[in-house]
Amino acid sequence: GRNAVDAFRVNVIHARQQVRSPVTNIAHTSFFHIKRSNIWICAAAKKNVNAALVFQFLYKMVEVMGNYFGKINEDNIKNNFVLIYELLDEIMDYGYPQNTDTGILKTYITQQGIKSQTKEETTKITNQVTGQIAWRREGIKYRRNELFLDVIESVNLLMSPQGQVLSAHVSGRVQMKSFLSGMPECKFGINDKIVVDSKRAAAARPATSPLTTASSTSA
Repeated sequence: GRNAVDAFRVNVIHARQQVRSPVTNIAHTSFFHIKRSNIWICAAAKKNVNAALVFQFLYKMVEVMGNYFGKINEDNIKNNFVLIYELLDEIMDYGYPQNTDTGILKTYITQQGIKSQTKEETTKITNQVTGQIAWRREGIKYRRNELFLDVIESVNLLMSPQGQVLSAHVSGRVQMKSFLSGMPECKFGINDKIVVDSKRAAAARPATSPLTTASSTSA
């Protein structure tokens, strides 16, 4: 009841020392709790219950709520209070876990959860609309507009003592150093025309026959 909730709040949530154990015994009541962000999810039992079963139910409950309204935070809990009440009514009956499969639950509870946008998501949307970015300040100016690109490649080869190639791969990265003023839009591409033309020329070049070379030398 209300007394158990107050006991958990005082002895665990607002405890002076950090409570590390996920199971706390207060006044002959066992509290099994997990924490997501700043939300405590707790199950209380007065009898000797299977702790693994209780924690499995709590984690499954978090998964179900996440599938309905996304991240577990204070705003989503407040906005989806009615939905959470309906979910608890379906996944638990008289203190015993029931069906916790999200796919089956959505056939009974068709209500869509309300997802509140976090500060990071709001900032991301604002930046997409206004074009603002946080990694480059405004008003950057250089005397000469220059851009340096370095292509760094490395070859890794592993061979056995008999000379057999066990593994071989090439890794590379492109490093850029920019001295461009303002916020210019740059487009980059890899031009492999020289490599392709050289391969075509080598393939089209006629091979010299050894017999022809020997006859020309003897003559």
